[in-house]
Formats: sequence, C-alpha cells, structure tokens
Amino acid sequence: MLTEPPKPTATTPPDEPRTLSAQFTSSPRGARQARGHAVQAMGEWGFPPESDQSCAVALVVAELAANAVQHARTPGRDFAVRLTLDATADVVRIEVADANATKRPPETLPTTPPEGESGRGLLLVDALTQRWGTAPRHPVGKTVWADVSLDCPRYEDVSTGDCTGGRR
Repeated sequence: MLTEPPKPTATTPPDEPRTLSAQFTSSPRGARQARGHAVQAMGEWGFPPESDQSCAVALVVAELAANAVQHARTPGRDFAVRLTLDATADVVRIEVADANATKRPPETLPTTPPEGESGRGLLLVDALTQRWGTAPRHPVGKTVWADVSLDCPRYEDVSTGDCTGGRR
C-alpha cells in the first residue's frame, strides 16, 4: 500500500536556523516530492521558486534524491531529506540520508564523455555548492550533504527572483 509521506514542517525559531525535514518513498515519485518540498520551504523562507537560490537548492535536492533512489535504494526503506537555512552564514545545508552504507559517491568527480547520457549529477552538485560530502548515518546508512551559498543580496522586493535584486 502506497502512503503519502508526512507533510514536512518548516520551523522558524527566533534564534535558531530554520529547518525542513521529511521522509520520502525510495522511488522516482519520492525524489520529485523531495524537490517540490524543498522549493516550497525556500519560498516560505523568502526565496521565490524562480530565484537563483531556490533553483540551486532544488537542483541539488533533485540530484541527491535521484542518486539515493537510483544507486542506494534499499527495498522497504525510505530516504530522508533535511534542509537547514542558516541565515547568519548565508547557507542552506542539504542532507539526503539513505539506508545503504556501502554505496557512496565517488571520491573524485566522474569524467563523462560528451556523448554520455548520464553521470553529470555530481558535477552539477559540485558546481552549485560551496562544498559537499558524506557522513555515516546511525544506526545504518549514510548521509550525503551539500552547502548551497545564499550570498546573493536579499532585498525587500524580491519579485525579480534573481541575484541582481532588480538591477541590470
């Protein structure tokens, strides 16, 4: 029986980073839902879906969730996504946790021939983040994490959704 993942909660305590945590089925649908929830959280945190920051977070979540589903799927186990907005450091930490401790991303970025149809996901993650890596997940599995910089200036009117704040 297919069940809906619990609705993620975006919390905003006054002196702590904002977080979103949710679990998803280890399926392509679950990966799409993770991306959608990330975009929704970024919107709640003041970054419209079309903003550079929201797009970067959405792409990184999509790639890491797709990797968890495609390469690290463990039958009967979900994967979890956690986003943490640290406004002081201007960073969103993305964590995607799965139950497979043996399948880790490669230590070095893959080289993909131009005609290749896959193998560029980690290149995107590397290009869109300040840094990324893996950590053991207890009691079982691993967490792949990535830090997306929010160093674009934030303006009260972010209707343009780009890093120029409306300036061209």
